[in-house]
Amino acid sequence: MVHERHDRIIKLLNTNRMVKVSELMKEFNVSIETVRRDLEFLEGKGYLKRVYGGAIPNSPKGIEPTYATREVSHLVEKMAIAEKVFELVEDRDTIVIDLGTTTLEAAKKLVLKEGLTVLTNSMPIATELIANETFKIFLLGGQLRNREFATSGALSVDFLSHFRVDKAIIGPGGVTAKNGITDYHFEEAQVRKKMIEIADTVIAVADYSKIGVSAFTQVCELSEVDVIVTDWNVSQKAIQELRTEKTQVLVVPKP
Repeated sequence: MVHERHDRIIKLLNTNRMVKVSELMKEFNVSIETVRRDLEFLEGKGYLKRVYGGAIPNSPKGIEPTYATREVSHLVEKMAIAEKVFELVEDRDTIVIDLGTTTLEAAKKLVLKEGLTVLTNSMPIATELIANETFKIFLLGGQLRNREFATSGALSVDFLSHFRVDKAIIGPGGVTAKNGITDYHFEEAQVRKKMIEIADTVIAVADYSKIGVSAFTQVCELSEVDVIVTDWNVSQKAIQELRTEKTQVLVVPKP
């Protein structure tokens, strides 16, 4: 039975890129102590790394989950985060929106605003927002990345240098108090850095699977982020570590 649990945990990690203690307790109908022992054992064997509330694969930081996997993972949390982002953006704001599955959910809500001017490097986000005829949409040039449907590179960075915006909505690969905002893809990280530079207010959107995770490339220090919007699965300890005099952490409640 123990070996079956361990095999199942590894399979879940390979599929979802994170497992939660609470979900494993329900999956196996076992106590929290049993799950913690399982994760401790697997961490000792090098299969995973324990984080707040669960575990992530013990794989190189340069490996990013596929877009298709991210699109369907933690969708309830991402939709709840999107509702909060809607509240943070005002009609007629100028905004820049990063590529990503959480930012895409935010765009689906923001289409109900009036008179936004939007810069984005994401084709799905631009397609979503263009439905609102009161919006002005600027799609960044640059190299189109396979399967991500988004542009990046020097051309994208140069394009952004011509603008200033009220708000930047960033979708990080990972968020920690120590390493700040990080990402898996170097070229995309440079675009995110420029988005942050041109914005008066920086909003990072990250579901619980991103909190406590450090990816390959640093985008910025935590002090450069004004607001982090995350979900109810993140522990209070992790939230307190992320909160600073500069950075506000907003935790959306479970629907």
